[in-house]
Amino acid sequence: MPTIKQIAKQLNVCISTVSRALADHPRIGLGTKERVQKLAKELGYEPNTQAIFFKQKRTFIIGVVLPFIREEFFSQAICGIETSALLHNYTILFGQSYDDVETEKKVVEIMKKQRVDGLIISLSKNTNQYEHLEAFKKQNIPVVYFDRVPEKSDANKVYCDLYKGTVEIVSWLYNSGCRRIALINGPKKMEASKERLKGYMKGIEKQKLKIDMQLVEVSDFSKECTYMAMENLLTLKHPPDAVISFNDYVHMDAVQYAKAKKIKINKDIFFASYANLPITDYTLHPPKISLEQYPVLQGKKAMEIMIKILLLNVDENVPSAITYNEQIVATLIIH
Repeated sequence: MPTIKQIAKQLNVCISTVSRALADHPRIGLGTKERVQKLAKELGYEPNTQAIFFKQKRTFIIGVVLPFIREEFFSQAICGIETSALLHNYTILFGQSYDDVETEKKVVEIMKKQRVDGLIISLSKNTNQYEHLEAFKKQNIPVVYFDRVPEKSDANKVYCDLYKGTVEIVSWLYNSGCRRIALINGPKKMEASKERLKGYMKGIEKQKLKIDMQLVEVSDFSKECTYMAMENLLTLKHPPDAVISFNDYVHMDAVQYAKAKKIKINKDIFFASYANLPITDYTLHPPKISLEQYPVLQGKKAMEIMIKILLLNVDENVPSAITYNEQIVATLIIH
């Protein structure tokens, strides 16, 4: 590849003159600029971005870690993240935790060594300790969480209000005649699971129904675990007339099990879910109601927060003391 040094030698000018001419510096005369830029174009010169980034102490790369890129919710979030990143001339380095905390630790460590300018992450289902992410602060690398976020208040995060949304789901089911409302929740340590459970219990209490913890099951998101949860619910002396699933994937497994037991979907039992993924429109039995969590918007806002922090860091040359907490109102969708 042609270099600034080669251009300077051919034009018999100093390297700094070529550098400034290519940067359109006002102190370089118009004639010199034109000669330098003309030769650079003829030679096919391209700036050494690594050298520029090294000088600026930035890579213009943002690390993004997700449980599964193949999941529609997270692939939509990527669209929001990348669209916003490109507006600010940043590129994305993707990684998957595969919903495993040890894999998550390895991926974020690699990204730290790659000197990403920032990290956007949706936590794995078992992540409840954050030392591997707190380590980024020591290198002045900001971290922004989205969707699956930590409980701690000093974290930058974007998420939906699942507590209020779950209260709304229970209320809708109650008004539709349901009285035995069950919840298939996610792993207990997940903050998103805690918010769903709190909203569920508040919703049941609000309708003056008895809280029956036999109607609350937990799934690790595997088909086998969801099947077991459904088996436990359907073999109760008084089985549920409504089932709220942690997300649309859990919902589809729950429905599959119910169909095998000759349950009439959304007639014998109403099914509700979270995320409102477009894929459910192509299934035979979408949830009767779903809570829209706006993955594209979450991704976009997470990147916008990241850019704000990075700009503050550049201007002040110190980590930002501001913590961003963006809560998105989830919308109840009736199918």
